[in-house]
Amino acid sequence: MQIDLSGRTALVTGSTQGIGYAIAVGLARAGATVLINGRSDTSVGAALDRLTAEVPDATVVAAPADVSTEDGTHALVQAHPDVDVLVNNLGIFGATPALEIDDDEWRRYFEVNVLAAVRLIRAYLPGMKDRGWGRILSIASDSAVVIPAEMIHYGMSKTALLAVSRGFAKEAAGSGVTVNSVIAGPTHTGGVETFVRDLVGDELPWDEAQHEFMVKYRPQSLIQRLIEPEEIANMVVYLSSSFASATTGGALRVDGGYVDSILP
Repeated sequence: MQIDLSGRTALVTGSTQGIGYAIAVGLARAGATVLINGRSDTSVGAALDRLTAEVPDATVVAAPADVSTEDGTHALVQAHPDVDVLVNNLGIFGATPALEIDDDEWRRYFEVNVLAAVRLIRAYLPGMKDRGWGRILSIASDSAVVIPAEMIHYGMSKTALLAVSRGFAKEAAGSGVTVNSVIAGPTHTGGVETFVRDLVGDELPWDEAQHEFMVKYRPQSLIQRLIEPEEIANMVVYLSSSFASATTGGALRVDGGYVDSILP
């Protein structure tokens, strides 16, 4: 399957590292012009340099903005008013005992993980509908379906993101625009490495620490390892292409078999 996104412009939020960066690389390899987003000029510039070194013929554009805020989103949309592919990847996570999550923390998770995506969909969906083509993807998590006891505020926000995607898919019905979410399983990123260390300690070598984490905290995984970011990116690139034109309103799983159900 040869995926060609030449002539398409893609915005990937939170794409200076981790899953977002891997998605940006995948889209650039497929020929899309990719807007790299992060909160600072420094982080975005470093990601651009790294990506162009990996993909020398890539077309990448700096799009620094804090899209977790209304002002940041407005500035980004003003600078880049039209995109063909929107990937809502920005998200925060962390372990906190359920009874210690205060109101401000509940609001912060909803603001960053849900409202940031909603604002960008509201901004870009009308133009996509007018042009008769577009792809909107939101990176959700297995935690949306299997709520982790150690971070139920994160799980709540990802469950909401599934509903947001399904609802906006109905808004885009019949327009040529598809809206989907991707349920990512436990993924090997720098942030997850820190998270794993917080839970299992610093004494074990990484391979052993990862194994203990999966056995103790994510025993449902059928691949019994962390997923690599490129594996998430592969799904996103496919869903961004013309090959996925009949897939919309869905929650597509790249979870290593973690969610123990036939449907999400």
